[in-house]
Amino acid sequence: MENTNRSGRYIKQLENYSAFIPKPLPPDPSLDFDMELINLISEANRELGQLNGLASVISDHDLFVYMYIRKEALLSSQIEGTQCSLEDVLSEEMEDQYKNKEVLEVSNYIKAMNYGLEKLASFPVSNRLIKEIHTILLEDVRGAEKMPGEFRKSPNWIGKPGANLNNAAFVPPPPYEVNNCMSDLEKYIHSEGELPPLVKAAIIHVQFETIHPFLDGNGRLGRLLITFLMCSWGIMMKPLIYLSYFFKSHRSEYYQKLMDVRLKGDWEGWIKFFLRGVAETASMANTTALEIHEIHKKDLDKIQMYKSTTPTVNQLFSIFCRNPILEINELHKIVTEVNKVTIYRSVEKLESLGILHNVGNRKRNKVFSYKEYLDVLARDTKMEMG
Repeated sequence: MENTNRSGRYIKQLENYSAFIPKPLPPDPSLDFDMELINLISEANRELGQLNGLASVISDHDLFVYMYIRKEALLSSQIEGTQCSLEDVLSEEMEDQYKNKEVLEVSNYIKAMNYGLEKLASFPVSNRLIKEIHTILLEDVRGAEKMPGEFRKSPNWIGKPGANLNNAAFVPPPPYEVNNCMSDLEKYIHSEGELPPLVKAAIIHVQFETIHPFLDGNGRLGRLLITFLMCSWGIMMKPLIYLSYFFKSHRSEYYQKLMDVRLKGDWEGWIKFFLRGVAETASMANTTALEIHEIHKKDLDKIQMYKSTTPTVNQLFSIFCRNPILEINELHKIVTEVNKVTIYRSVEKLESLGILHNVGNRKRNKVFSYKEYLDVLARDTKMEMG
């Protein structure tokens, strides 16, 4: 049975289309915390607790943050149709020039994530910050002409290619309602309430996506907002889960759950879906972090036992742990105090140990990858859309 009044209602506009106006949060009537929902909250918090604990004991946790941000950026962009791989992203970073527009979209997401996390150290999540993040997301990519950093002043809609305001699957609030809706959302973000933080983050995500305050980039920004809230509220100590993996692998269900909130008032169904995603991706992040830690430890032991180990070999191994794809010339720029011949010989030693692999057929300025490490990082970024 439909219950649109619980989350909002459609209102006919003068232009003869109907737009959905969401009710301010929290949900009313209030949420039904049945045993399934309570158990999912406990499970999600338990998995996040283990991940936070792991981040505090693994010495190179900053390395995981560095790589996990890139995974989340890639997966979130893939949901929007971006076609590139983790290798593409890392290779473009290696060259420090973003010729590929799709890779640039992922790069912008990484910049936006880092900018937001830095700002949150001294400022709360706010509409001002959301607008600043949006500007970074759309810089020089698709949607760059669609008012980056400004709430929309014209209608938008969600639907199949060729859809319009009259036959779209969903029409968010009209432009004159956007500022009020976002102001209400900002107040709710800062409000003191009795809802568990994960539940609050879940309902804020739906509300943001329902308002759809920008002409483009709402999906990516809405997923970024989840990370900002979880870090700001201390749910996560570091951005170590890539929740977009879950949304991508359950893409149809993700969109359906959002629509069920709007059309049926089914907040509980969405929250349960969200909590399953948090628990699953936190568990995956735990497993992946431990696996990477073991790979690095195993290979470091190989290097220490190698009879011809030098300080440069150890230094280059540490560099490949941060970026698993690098050119010889790029290594020389990083390790400026070492000549190129020494760098090349050190790379050859790592290759002879089976740690590095030559990529491609270049005769000059060869590219090497830390393949076993890269394979673990990239394995859940190549799946087909669900």
